[in-house]
This record gives sequence, C-alpha cells and structure tokens, in this order.
Amino acid sequence: MKNLSKNLEGVNLDLICVVKKAIEITEVDFSVVDGLRTKEEQRQLVLEGKSWTMGSYHLADETGKANAVDLYPWVNGETNHNSKYYKLIAKAMFRASQELKVIIEWGGLWGSREDMPHWQKVI
Repeated sequence: MKNLSKNLEGVNLDLICVVKKAIEITEVDFSVVDGLRTKEEQRQLVLEGKSWTMGSYHLADETGKANAVDLYPWVNGETNHNSKYYKLIAKAMFRASQELKVIIEWGGLWGSREDMPHWQKVI
C-alpha cells in the first residue's frame, strides 16, 4: 500500500479509522490517492470533468477536515481499476464501518454517476 498516511492528512478521524481498519482486513491492497482538497484543486477537477461538484466532501468542513477519500486498488504493484477489485475494497470498507459504527457511502453505488474510488462519511 502506498501513501496511506500522507493522503489521510486533513481527513475526518472517523473516516481515517475506517480506512485503516479496512486495509487490515481487505482481500486486495489499496492506496489512498486523495483526501483533503483545496477549493482550487476541486475547481480544477471540475473543469477537467474528473469531479462534477464544488460541494465535494473532499473540501474542508467547518472543523477544517475532509469527509471523503479516494481509494485505488493495487494489484501486482500497480493500480488496477477493474470493478472486481473496487468491490473487494467495498467489502472491507463496509465491514470496517460497521465494526466502528461509522456511517459511510460508496460512490460505486451511485448509479449513472458512479465514482468507484470515492468514499465519504455521512455527515
């Protein structure tokens, strides 16, 4: 796993705990590729079509923390975006959230606007 701690800086502690628990129980390795974003970073992602809102949970809330992370599966030493790997991460994330009693949402369940890497704490 790469960049777990660095990319969790500025993220809500409950969500950090879920991610750390999930990496202990997952069947596939994963990396945290994004957590807290500045408004400028978010604006650029919207312009590039990589995000569709300026109301992102990646932006700091009133406590100064982000309530979202993006996770990529790592298979054979590289990122692999096959949906089966995202589903294995989802299994671990939902199990961790249940154990820690933290309510989360997965962008992979958003239907026509699914976002497989995206996880957010329900606030």
